[in-house]
Amino acid sequence: MKRQNIDHTQLLVLSLLAGEDMYGYQMIVELARRSDHTFEMKEGTLYPVLHGLERQGMVEAYEQEAPTGRQRKYYHLTRKGGAFLREAAAAWQRYAGAVNAVLRCSPGLV
Repeated sequence: MKRQNIDHTQLLVLSLLAGEDMYGYQMIVELARRSDHTFEMKEGTLYPVLHGLERQGMVEAYEQEAPTGRQRKYYHLTRKGGAFLREAAAAWQRYAGAVNAVLRCSPGLV
């Protein structure tokens, strides 16, 4: 099996956007909620990831007025981003499966 280098932060962000368009703070809160607070991403981590994904054509940003009247920048998963997410998620599952297979063979761990 070929070694895969998967950026888990990109995978997590893209997976959040697979369900709905979100703004930055919403992604931070939702990621913490879905992961039972295992992943508590900071703005200083999230926004560079989002900007990189935007440059790569994986996400698109648009502004929309919030119920408070404030403009918010929302991010939308593109078709290219969806295809990449499916590939990356499958690669991550293979990787996690391989790690778990090794752990299962280690006496006293599982």
